[in-house]
Amino acid sequence: MMMKTNILFIGAGRMAEAIINGLLSNENHEHAITVTNQSDEAKLNRLKANYSVDISSNWKEEMNKNDVIVLASPPHTHDKLLRELSHEVHEQFIITVAAGIDPTYMEARLPKGTPVAWIMPNTGAQIGQSMSTFACGNYVEQKHREILSQVLSSIGASEELSEEKVHDLTAITGSAPAFVYAFAQALEEAAVSYDVSPEQARKLVVQMMQGSVAMLENGHDPQELMDQVASPGGSTAEGLKKLTENEFSSIIKHAVKATNDHARG
Repeated sequence: MMMKTNILFIGAGRMAEAIINGLLSNENHEHAITVTNQSDEAKLNRLKANYSVDISSNWKEEMNKNDVIVLASPPHTHDKLLRELSHEVHEQFIITVAAGIDPTYMEARLPKGTPVAWIMPNTGAQIGQSMSTFACGNYVEQKHREILSQVLSSIGASEELSEEKVHDLTAITGSAPAFVYAFAQALEEAAVSYDVSPEQARKLVVQMMQGSVAMLENGHDPQELMDQVASPGGSTAEGLKKLTENEFSSIIKHAVKATNDHARG
């Protein structure tokens, strides 16, 4: 049975909306949701119209009415936000979706004993298909984990890791969708160069990628699958050879490292 929870969102961006949509899509949900945003009244009004949530331009006025606070504002706002929260929080469970804002960072700025969690969803959250990593702080109890599970399951699958591993793997689960989209775009452009329409190219590439992912989900090893497609001396093998010559694998690893290095400042 779902716990009845009052949830306050500080920030009203895409990820906040994805979580709200996911939570409210569950027919058994028992959540009262308030969304705050200081600078975009039009966005708040749209969320209220679409989801029947409460809205406010002053999160401090809403704090005492809520059990869970979801910080959905950009990372650079968190130092000031957490310090302001430290004067307002009274045993609420604080969750952030901001890149780089780990439990250690949050606990250092909040009263001792505050339960905190860091979740790192990706763009798939908008359609309930996120692969989220998460880490919990030192004061998270079972009741908080149950709430966190509701939040995470509302947007897809999740995996608990140490905060260090969440930092390391954000490039894989959080940023790499952009790499996949870049790969898809390049394939679409190649298809269009052979005189198919952009719409046809999109259909061809998307279905190809869906089938390829399904094979991986079915338990097949990537190398095994490559060997199935690329017979020795064949045309696919020649294409793979060009990827190898141009250090495709190394490029991906460098992209992951660059992402992580930048995220760590």
